Amino acid sequence: MVRSFDGTPVDPDWLDEYCASALWAPSAGNSAGVRMHTIDSELVAGYFDVATDEQWRRTARRAEGLRRAGAVVLVTSRPQDYVARYVEPDKASSGLGEHSAWPIPYWHADAAMATMALLLLLEESDWQATLWGNFRNAERVLAWAGIEDEVLFGAVLIGKADGNDVPSSSLARSVPSRASRVRRIRG
Repeated sequence: MVRSFDGTPVDPDWLDEYCASALWAPSAGNSAGVRMHTIDSELVAGYFDVATDEQWRRTARRAEGLRRAGAVVLVTSRPQDYVARYVEPDKASSGLGEHSAWPIPYWHADAAMATMALLLLLEESDWQATLWGNFRNAERVLAWAGIEDEVLFGAVLIGKADGNDVPSSSLARSVPSRASRVRRIRG
């Protein structure tokens, strides 16, 4: 993840195509309930004004670098599409015809997979990005973007790195190795 951009704008037509390609990611029951909304470079500052508050913009060490992203993609999902799909005859026996019946809401899983697909596509295209978590102001962001009947999963900030990224303090944490988190089940 890159958290400091140089302001290079992202071509909006190119980004729309990449978002459409990322939506090839799996979708539970082919519900197709994930959406991607692209924000052009000239609207990025407006997005940050809505997605953050004045105190954060004034005190966060990454605020200015993030604000220079060349585009933003809002990743949303439509839980109602999943519920509607799972009352259809071929899925009705699943018992997932109500929002509360889903032990793991696959609209979030599908949004995560599409987001990862987009991040990988961007990396392969020599663009940098970061996942901006949906931790605050989701309703304000959706209203600002004119999005209704969707849940904000997160935002992907895209651009060219400026070399001034502030490393995350999370990198200093002691964590189990990747290999130690893989377990083979044997018969």
